[in-house]
Amino acid sequence: MDGRAKAPGAGTICNALANGQGSAFAIEAYTTASVSLDPKRDGVDGTIDGAPDADTSLIERCVALTIERFGDGEGGTVRTDSEVPMAAGLKSSSAAANATVLATLDALGVADESDPTLTATDATDRVDACRLGVEAARDAGVTVTGAFDDASASMLGGVTVTDNTDDELLAHEDRDWAVLVWTPPERAYSADADVERCRQIAGTADLVIEHALEGDFARAMTVNGFAFSAALEFPTEPMVEALPEAAGVSLSGTGPSVTAVGDREALETVRTGWAERPGTIRLTTTQTEGATIQ
Repeated sequence: MDGRAKAPGAGTICNALANGQGSAFAIEAYTTASVSLDPKRDGVDGTIDGAPDADTSLIERCVALTIERFGDGEGGTVRTDSEVPMAAGLKSSSAAANATVLATLDALGVADESDPTLTATDATDRVDACRLGVEAARDAGVTVTGAFDDASASMLGGVTVTDNTDDELLAHEDRDWAVLVWTPPERAYSADADVERCRQIAGTADLVIEHALEGDFARAMTVNGFAFSAALEFPTEPMVEALPEAAGVSLSGTGPSVTAVGDREALETVRTGWAERPGTIRLTTTQTEGATIQ
């Protein structure tokens, strides 16, 4: 009973820490999960490739919850391999959760178009699958908000706007952007973010969500970037450097990565400036397909 799936990382348009509503967009950077189940085995053991000491509770919980809903008490193993850096604000946890849930459904034989229970290709069913990963993330304590905004963008592709308090999808659209990502050497864990400072900018976050629901995603993410950089005490210089070349730029998640979107040629100019900073730079694109079974 083997399954395999991959899910993209994402960048932030609106961080949901301030008011419970968020928005994110999928990018071409992936986490792959491989799941092997055995009816005779108890429990789930997880491994993260290249990180032998990393916490595997999220991916193990994703397998367990999916089995509870669709399986028959199977145990097994799960292994993830990712090009999305952990604790960098690029939704590595959401990508890992989505890939793991779909890989488990694949191993159980549920994720098939002929199965009326969960096709994993139908948008409604994919949102339900996404919610399993969000539940697992809350159980594992790797998220404050539940990150349904990040998880839905990763699962569905494109741009999503959500109400994380009810795990409700408010909007889903595609955007064809080039995406520039600068990731400094330090790491920042979402669960450690100063939620109270973020809530102090709830009024600004309300404005960001208004822009997002109107489809003005680039402006929304720029306003979000300056507001949350201030709240979370990250420098704003990289965003200032990106404007006006970029259509939009923001701190991604709770940092430390900064993402800029727009025309590829314009972002090449931004990359030249950002390259002088320590860390890594990736020039990629938005992803509209979402998570897929392999």
